[in-house]
Amino acid sequence: MQTRLDRANQALGRLDGVTLLLPDLDQCIYAFVRKEAVLSLQIEGTQSSLSDLLLFEHDAGPGILREDARETANYIAAALNYGLDQIARPGAPPFSARLLREVHARLMHSGRGSQKAPGEFRRPQNWLGGSRPGLARYVPPPAQEVAPAIAALERLIHDEPRATPILIKAALAHVQFESIHPFLDGNGSPGPSVDHAAALRGARAAQPPAVPQPLFQAPSRDLLRTPSASANRRRLGGLVDVLPAGRD
Repeated sequence: MQTRLDRANQALGRLDGVTLLLPDLDQCIYAFVRKEAVLSLQIEGTQSSLSDLLLFEHDAGPGILREDARETANYIAAALNYGLDQIARPGAPPFSARLLREVHARLMHSGRGSQKAPGEFRRPQNWLGGSRPGLARYVPPPAQEVAPAIAALERLIHDEPRATPILIKAALAHVQFESIHPFLDGNGSPGPSVDHAAALRGARAAQPPAVPQPLFQAPSRDLLRTPSASANRRRLGGLVDVLPAGRD
């Protein structure tokens, strides 16, 4: 693990060096942010492609899935633009429950999920798959445990009680948020803000490192498929292991 982590950190350094050679870094970030948005929202069932999103933003695609494209555009404005701007403010904490709720409220203010308490931690029990919790693939913690679990996630991102390597922290923060599933709907969308908060805290940077959402998606979905604690520990270990490898 340490060897792979060292190699991944070296790769991040090379990537940072390459950005100095780009004629327009903003254009590169523009494309990356939109590609990440499309991939991140797949966990919520959104079908918009990168081409759909770009056509929607330029009002040039009458035949595209406009609602899905609009949802992806909302995600960029709320989770990536607003969330990261707030995190990067001088003196601002890298992550808080308040900011998480604000991002979720902005994400869910219209369209699918807008009637399911946007910006509020859930009160009823939720579950993934099946018609009731007893038949579910995964049952998140009960509602009264959501706030303490989010507080524990804050402490992890804030390096309490001890500092955690940036890539390991991003993996753990991602899977912890997905496991808590703190909202009634739209739990996949704020995840990248959590990842970037962990990355920004570790990098002490104003611009977040590129968090590879495709690497997160399959392992985190596997983690939520099986309620067995021992099976989930093995899958969590796999997620922590694959992230440094994916950076290489």
